[in-house]
Amino acid sequence: MARPSGERESGAERREESDAALLAAFAEWLSGERRRAELTRAAYLRDVADFLAFLARHRGGEGGGEALLVATESAEIRAWLADLAGRGIERASRARKLSALRAFFTFLERRRGLKGEAPWQVRAATPKRRLPRVIAPEAALALTERAGEGSGSEAAALRDRALFLLLYGTGLRIHEALGLSCGEAPRPGSEAPLRVRGKGGRERIVPVLAPVRAAIGAWLAHHPAPHAEAPLFVGARGKRLAAGVVQRRLRELRRALGLPEHLTPHALRHAFATHLLAGGADLRAIQELLGHASLASTEIYTAVEAGRLLEVWRAAHPRGRS
Repeated sequence: MARPSGERESGAERREESDAALLAAFAEWLSGERRRAELTRAAYLRDVADFLAFLARHRGGEGGGEALLVATESAEIRAWLADLAGRGIERASRARKLSALRAFFTFLERRRGLKGEAPWQVRAATPKRRLPRVIAPEAALALTERAGEGSGSEAAALRDRALFLLLYGTGLRIHEALGLSCGEAPRPGSEAPLRVRGKGGRERIVPVLAPVRAAIGAWLAHHPAPHAEAPLFVGARGKRLAAGVVQRRLRELRRALGLPEHLTPHALRHAFATHLLAGGADLRAIQELLGHASLASTEIYTAVEAGRLLEVWRAAHPRGRS
């Protein structure tokens, strides 16, 4: 709505417009230069918007704009983190929000020439190390063998089985699997590895087992339009399958089959790693297969495996329960 003649724009309105422009430019930078995934970009934008809103309240209505942002003090960021804690935000989420803020200040420096040090003067709370919940090999195999049950059609059954076999057989993230095109799909009779572009645009090579290739081949034979550029996994309308649809389908399957409630698409990635480790795979090789930038991210699976062995020992040893 146009502002009546003579009516001045308020400081709050100017701040909101300035903040919106900054966030739009930040989103473009995350997508283009940093090549962040869509979900990561959305989370970072929410986190920075939350900080800007807090800063405005903290300063009595004047929080936005580039000049004010780079003058941000570490005490103000600590106050924001304390406010988040007061709202029940867990430590891991607060650490992620601080990472988002650091990315935003990096953007301000590289794109706007404005340097601020405050986000790096604040130490993030060390999140509690949460171990992935273990899925037994039997549960993963039951899912992949019976994934087509109740899918509604032969094509949907073949698609679901191919997708869940791919997730468990390669350790792909759900968005990585759903982002594949038919031209990238591993084919039966071929031993060519799968090239996957993961977080940060990093490409990795993942070998594909023969049963996974066979399942994908069976699905491609029923794919409505399997040309090279088409999405590999599509829904009923021929559009790229959405992650929410996959999560809902897996929820229906695990309840119908009596499988654990924590069996999610991402749990199949954890199962891939823990089952490889239990089979004697090298930790560095697992890191490469998962596409982790740091070995520290992969080492969590050693704790999972150690915890599983401890449970087995306690259950089996005569003095384990004493």
